[in-house]
Amino acid sequence: MSTLQDYYPTDCPFCKIATAYPSSETSPIPSSPDPEKLDPQCHMILSTPHVLAFLDILPIAPGHILLTTRKHYRTLGDLHNDDEAKQDAQALGEWLPLLSRALCKVTGIEDWNIVQNNGERAAQVVPHIHFHFIPRYQEGRRDVGGKMGRLDPGMAKSWRMFGRGTREELDDEEGLEMALRLREALGREVGMGGKAKL
Repeated sequence: MSTLQDYYPTDCPFCKIATAYPSSETSPIPSSPDPEKLDPQCHMILSTPHVLAFLDILPIAPGHILLTTRKHYRTLGDLHNDDEAKQDAQALGEWLPLLSRALCKVTGIEDWNIVQNNGERAAQVVPHIHFHFIPRYQEGRRDVGGKMGRLDPGMAKSWRMFGRGTREELDDEEGLEMALRLREALGREVGMGGKAKL
């Protein structure tokens, strides 16, 4: 029998986010989530009974998104064959393309990585299953709004692999704007026939 502690370990930052931002019965995309519910701020994009998406607080590039399960699983191997784990896995799969399309529309990128690490030696920093959506900006391209934020311009031009290069703290004002635009784009994706699980 699972306990609340099994669902949301108190030392897990993603479980703290899941607790602070419960899902809504009306929409999987929060209309105006308060980023200051947590410290550091959380810029929420998606909140369903099964999955959450928010901006990475140490982005590799502007628009770096994390998609995670609401329930605590350490790695993909922990998604067992019970009904709840199957629903969580299905929700991850359904939201991956919707978030990808929203990210491309907001940032104007054509290329991006989706990375999922399992375990410490595989560069998993937070021991809670999550996928990284990392925009790869084309050489010479300016990001949306004509500013690169706090990103090292050399990183925007590189083909460096995930986990290498400079990661700077997310600027909260830029995060607020980016999350709003991503929620709007994701809402359009869902409205265009996206049948992702709420």
